[in-house]
This record gives sequence, C-alpha cells and structure tokens, in this order.
Amino acid sequence: MDESQRYCPAFHRAVELIGRRWNGPIIRALLDGAERFGEIRSGIPGLTDRLLAQRLREFEREGVVARVAASPAATSVVPHYTLTAKGHSLAPVIDAIDQWASQWRDGPDSDNPERGHRQPAAGAGELAVGRSAAVTG
Repeated sequence: MDESQRYCPAFHRAVELIGRRWNGPIIRALLDGAERFGEIRSGIPGLTDRLLAQRLREFEREGVVARVAASPAATSVVPHYTLTAKGHSLAPVIDAIDQWASQWRDGPDSDNPERGHRQPAAGAGELAVGRSAAVTG
C-alpha cells in the first residue's frame, strides 16, 4: 500500500472536525439535548460566545448541525440548533472517545517500564469488535 492510500483524506477531515478544540463537548451537549445557544454555552465552562458561534457555523457548513429559526407564530425569535442525521451518527464515536478518555485520563503509570500498555477493561474486547465492525461496514 502506498503512502497516498494509507491516509484517507475523509478520515483525516473527520478527525480534524471532531478533534478541534470545543467541538467534542459541543457535539456532546447537542446529543444530550441542548438546543439553544445559551444552553450549549452554559454546559461547557470556558467556551466563549464567539468560539461557540464559529463552531456552530462550521458544523452547519459540514452538515452536522441545522440552525432552525423560530417560526413566525412562536413567541421567541431565538433560533435553536439540532443535530442532523449526520450529527446524530457521531453518537457512538463521541461515546467511544468518552469511554477511552475515562479509561486513560490518569495517563500511564510513570514507574511502569511497559508505559502506555494497560490491560483492557472488562468487556472492552466486545466493544472494540463492535466498533471495528461499524468502522469497516
């Protein structure tokens, strides 16, 4: 396999999208039911209005989030944000990252010569099989 086939541009773009600072927590907030700008922002300490607006626009361009304007009959004119089908399909990815982060948050044991090589948590094998099937399928 040559170098150009080893690194898929679509994979790289997806990792960049999910991995940008604040994007994971924003997606998590939307998956958890936040819809309004203030709801999303209040659930993510340290996130500024400016950055949230930028990220939501980026997600709109990528087709991950839809900005829904209030209907003319609504009492509020504040728009809300919803995940598209593409955005909802990120749920297992975000869940897997969350699980991985929970397992590795303390980092490898600094006294261990096998640094970074931990035994998988109970049940991790079944999860890994399910993920690889989803990734390849």
